[in-house]
Amino acid sequence: MSFTAGAQALEVSQSAVSRHVISLEEALGQKLFDRSGQRLVLTAAGAALLPEVRRAFDLLEQTMAAVSQDPQNGRPIRIHIPPSLLQQVVMPMLRTFHQTHPNVRIDVSSAPVTGLPNTETDMAIVFDRPNIDDRITDLLWLVRVAPVCSPALAERHAGKSIEDFLSDNDLLHVTLEGEERGLLWSTFARATSVAIDTNRGHAFDTLSLAVHYAMQSGGVALADLAMFAPEIAGGQLVVPYDAAIDDGFGYYLKLRPDDLADPTISLVRSWLIAQFAARQ
Repeated sequence: MSFTAGAQALEVSQSAVSRHVISLEEALGQKLFDRSGQRLVLTAAGAALLPEVRRAFDLLEQTMAAVSQDPQNGRPIRIHIPPSLLQQVVMPMLRTFHQTHPNVRIDVSSAPVTGLPNTETDMAIVFDRPNIDDRITDLLWLVRVAPVCSPALAERHAGKSIEDFLSDNDLLHVTLEGEERGLLWSTFARATSVAIDTNRGHAFDTLSLAVHYAMQSGGVALADLAMFAPEIAGGQLVVPYDAAIDDGFGYYLKLRPDDLADPTISLVRSWLIAQFAARQ
């Protein structure tokens, strides 16, 4: 928000920066800065343009760096994947992808966020409810959850009703950005007509942490049955009650429409969709 600082960063004169900004505003037919106060302020047009300009420069910089280092392979594809899905499901998929497409490089980032991450990526698998935005959105995985616990815990409480079982044990929560602490358990309680205090227990950043706590230290987690099918099949986890529900959340692949022009991004997208479809 400073022509002077921008000029210093670009190693040109302040007047040159100012002239270029004015030329850009004339070409757009829109003011990008409000210059009426003592400091520059972005207009609505400037605020809309800034993130796309930043993304374009970032992409250009990454591509130039990649080409200078390895002109044959180009830049890596950046993809964000939620931690639990990455750990439980996508890691083996990535190994298979690299065997099939050894020249395509993928940079994976992972953070426990609901919806799109704050970091800039080429595509992102997001954990969220269905929504409509300006991105291409592909449903990869619908979540179906049920209470899970260790075999020892289930054995100690055998014969109890599900309401008594949940009331007598710690509920393990997964923290969802911008949502109340007990949202997932509250959704389950409403869907199954179980009267429980959904604020009790411990909270974790990821579902994997909550489930591993359930396996090792007690408590009951609300887990995606398909995601943790290996642990259930192996006897590390049990599902003590037939009370699975669809809680409205799922995993969606999101990317910008214009990025599909990149054949590598299009390849990764198609491959991911096929892998998840085969797993389902």
